[in-house]
Amino acid sequence: MTEQSASVNRRRFLTAGAASVAGSVAIGAGARPGLAAETGAVVRPPEGKRILLACKLGMIPDEEGGQALPLAARLRMAASAGFDGVDLDQAGRYTPEQAREAVRETGVFVHNAINHDHWQNRLTSAEDAERAQGRANIEHCIRVSHAAGGSGVLIVVGRGDDGAAEVAEQRCREEIQKLLPLAAALGQMILVENVWNRMFYEHEAPPEQGAEQFVRFVDSFDSPWVAMYYDIGNHWKYGQPGEWIRAFGRRCVKLDVKGFSREKDEFTDIGEGDLPWAQVREALRDIGFTGWATAEVEGGDVERLTIVRQQMQEAFGI
Repeated sequence: MTEQSASVNRRRFLTAGAASVAGSVAIGAGARPGLAAETGAVVRPPEGKRILLACKLGMIPDEEGGQALPLAARLRMAASAGFDGVDLDQAGRYTPEQAREAVRETGVFVHNAINHDHWQNRLTSAEDAERAQGRANIEHCIRVSHAAGGSGVLIVVGRGDDGAAEVAEQRCREEIQKLLPLAAALGQMILVENVWNRMFYEHEAPPEQGAEQFVRFVDSFDSPWVAMYYDIGNHWKYGQPGEWIRAFGRRCVKLDVKGFSREKDEFTDIGEGDLPWAQVREALRDIGFTGWATAEVEGGDVERLTIVRQQMQEAFGI
C-alpha cells in the first residue's frame, strides 16, 4: 500500500468507534475521585507491576450526546476500564495547567504525551519554519507531560522522503539536540517511535530487517534523554519483534501495542493477526523490561476499552 493510504487506513482504524459513547463513566477501583484535589496528594500509578497498561486518550470518546466531554471525564473512563494510566496523544488540545488539574481531579495517572502534529510540521522538513514549529510542538508536549506527572514524549522524527537519507537524519538530529536542555530540566525523555516513515529501515524491502539503524540513531545522541517508544505492531511488517526488543535493550523505554497481520497486511486488535506474542514476552523478560505499554487500537466506550485492556493482559501474560 502507499504511504498515504497506509496513513489513512491507520487513522480510520484508530478512530473507528470513537463516536460511540455508551456505558458508565464512573471511577474504577484503581482511581479515587477528587482525592488528589482535596488532599493535595501526589497522583501515582499502581506500584509493584512490571508492565503497566495504558490507552491513548484518542481512544476515549471526546463527546457524548453532542456535548464535549472534559478531559477529566475521559480519564475516568480509562480508569473504569481498568487501565493503570493514559497517554495524552491529543496534548495539543490542552495546556499544562489543564492536564495537571484533570489528573489531580481524577487521580488517574498520565504517563506520557505525544507530539500531536509531527506529520505536518516535521523535524526533517527542508523548511526552517516547519522544523521550528515542530520543535515548538514537542516543547509544548514536554511541558504537558511534566505538568501531568508523566515521564516522556513520543515523537515521530519526520519523513525519509524530505531529502537524502543523511540530510533528513541530520535535520531531525539537530532539532532534537535543541530540545534536550528542556527535556533534561523537566525530567522528560524524548522517545522515538518506529513508524512507516521511510527512516531507519527499508520501506520497500521484505521482512526480517533488523533494528540496527534505529539503535545507531538513538546512540548518536549519547544522551540518557533519548530512547525508543517501541511500537510492536508497526514493524511486525518488517522485522521480528523479539529480535528488535533485544536489539533495543535498555533503549526500549515504553511500548505501543496493536496487532498486525502479515498475511492480510493490516492492523488488527491486540492478540489477533499473526504477531508472535510469545516471542515478545520472552524478549521483554530477557531485557528486564519494566514500564508502560499503551494500546493504540480502535477505541470506544468503557465496555470496549475494557476488552482492549483484557486483550493486553492476555498478550503480555499478566
